[in-house]
Amino acid sequence: MFIVLLIVCLCLFSPLEAQLQVGFYRKSCPKAELIVRDEVRKALTKNIGLAAGLVRIHFHDAFVRGADGSVLIDSTANNTAEKSSPPNNPSLRGFEVIDSAKKRLELVCKRKVSCADILTFAARDSVFFSMGLYYSVPSGRRDGRVSLASEALRILPPPTSNLNQLTQSFASKGLTQDEMITLSGAHSIGRSHCNAFTNRLYNFNSTVKQDPSLDPTYAAQLKRSCPNNGNSANLVVSLDPATPNKLDTNYYKLILAKRGLLTSDQTLVSTQATAAKVRANANNAKLFQQKFAAAMVKMGKIGVLTGKQGEIRSVCTKIN
Repeated sequence: MFIVLLIVCLCLFSPLEAQLQVGFYRKSCPKAELIVRDEVRKALTKNIGLAAGLVRIHFHDAFVRGADGSVLIDSTANNTAEKSSPPNNPSLRGFEVIDSAKKRLELVCKRKVSCADILTFAARDSVFFSMGLYYSVPSGRRDGRVSLASEALRILPPPTSNLNQLTQSFASKGLTQDEMITLSGAHSIGRSHCNAFTNRLYNFNSTVKQDPSLDPTYAAQLKRSCPNNGNSANLVVSLDPATPNKLDTNYYKLILAKRGLLTSDQTLVSTQATAAKVRANANNAKLFQQKFAAAMVKMGKIGVLTGKQGEIRSVCTKIN
């Protein structure tokens, strides 16, 4: 009878133990979050643009197989990984920050802290250094062992996505339309390659060459930065030219002024309902910060591996 009761108790409590929790490394690696934050701070001191990169890596990781660090894995002779997929290469940046943090953590807490958690901490810290907003994130993620470029290409929403496509993409990950609009605010920082939006400038559709939802003065500026000469593919422009390194509500103000850089940005005002959400974020910075933090935490819980699932990688670029 005692053995039966013990088994029942273990069955009841094991799911709880497998859940993410704030302060997961409090005993196993007390300085884990501090070490990650220090590495992020040092990297952003040299290149503040990496803040956008780290937030974007987290997003791309969470949407493909969940927040399991699979985007960090390098391709091999036998497998083309997510990192090498067109949506990620060459646009994602900041991998070296994750690798540096992992190297330090392995010296003090060998095989204790997952790469998936390091990435989640780094994204949170990037928000702190670019927005001044700090929020707690639950941890306890395990690292995935599968990374496929084909999945990233199929799952990640492209910058040409319209409102319905974005809404469906986020809904498939358990995120609401409002959370989609809020998370899109990450485009307040960072940059985009010209080839992600030049169709809006030169070849919009069979009827018009220039996207009519794009402010003409802004379009003229973009054409100077991204000339239609076949040589602009590797050129980049800021998503928010006014405050490119500050995660703020100016992104939403730009959209309302028809100055959203990407189709996936400007499409957020396609309906009265979504335009109202954009205005709400534009006009209330505190509300936006609260919603953004909550949405980032929720995104970091997508499809996570916990307990004895997956593994804790020794290095983030390859499976053990």
